[in-house]
Amino acid sequence: MPKPAKTDRALLPQAGARPSHDVVRVWDRIVRGFHWALVLSFAVAWITSEGAEDIHHWAGYAAASLVALRLVWGVVGTRYARFSQFVRNPATVLRYLAAIIKGSEARYIGHNPAGGAMVVALMVMMACVALTGWMMTTDAYFGVSWVEDAHSLAAHGLLVLVFLHIGGVALASLRHRENLVRAMITGRKRKAASADIA
Repeated sequence: MPKPAKTDRALLPQAGARPSHDVVRVWDRIVRGFHWALVLSFAVAWITSEGAEDIHHWAGYAAASLVALRLVWGVVGTRYARFSQFVRNPATVLRYLAAIIKGSEARYIGHNPAGGAMVVALMVMMACVALTGWMMTTDAYFGVSWVEDAHSLAAHGLLVLVFLHIGGVALASLRHRENLVRAMITGRKRKAASADIA
């Protein structure tokens, strides 16, 4: 976990801070590939949930494999890929959310505290969807209503998180005048200014 002093620092941007137009590499190929492959696998699984059972299952297996890969890369990967860089304690996340409401949140080069919490939430929920989906294919749990209900609830919960994630990305992009979707494609973001948290 990061030191509290670092995550608590500069939730309020410094007055007069001027952003640099230089760019810096933030998201490596594995992080970017994971992100877009997970988007694709979830979309395919959602679209095929009422039919094309084999495709639905393989999309679920792909999503589960991607989450497993990301867990490993979150420990051994590059700086901004590591969980130790962006997973903050709940108090820091709540302070950041309060700063968002006030319109005074700092810009982070990696994931901000709310974004880091969303990454964890999305991965946990995707794992729940995949696990309950796999359970439904086993002899022990095939046709068991609570497993089917849990799978449906987890899938719909994941969809809600996806929309919240998209909203958060859009808000951060507008607030900090930075296209975060493009950053997740190119891997590059605007270099940290004096008020930003690297």
